[in-house]
Amino acid sequence: MISNAGFLISQIKSVGGRVFEKLLSREGINEFNGAQGKILYVLWQKDGISIAELSKSVGLAKTTLTSMLDRMEASGLIVRTHSSKDRREILIFLTPKARSLSSKYEEVSARMTDVYFKGFEEDEVKEAENFLNRILENVKEELE
Repeated sequence: MISNAGFLISQIKSVGGRVFEKLLSREGINEFNGAQGKILYVLWQKDGISIAELSKSVGLAKTTLTSMLDRMEASGLIVRTHSSKDRREILIFLTPKARSLSSKYEEVSARMTDVYFKGFEEDEVKEAENFLNRILENVKEELE
């Protein structure tokens, strides 16, 4: 079967990322960029996780993630702490500054959802998300 779905998904990710950056800028959010927002989003759900767990959650290699975390720490968004259970393990925690930004991020994310699904009926949104989840599961399965 020939399909351009992979190309389309890649384009959506690329163009969507630029739109998200534009929305952040429009809202005057300059404390973090779109890629850092993904990291913050995971930490807003579960603070104090290891780099390995964060890497898996955001889908970034540990080396890439580490350099992003360096910048986020320098900006006062996160702190790294050794685990009390295993000193070799580093845990990532949000700062109060980062916690205070979650509602702004949620607003921009809601606008981004509106952009993605402009002109869609509610059942079409659910169907599209179901298909995307199936695709995600397929590629995750292939990775393992």
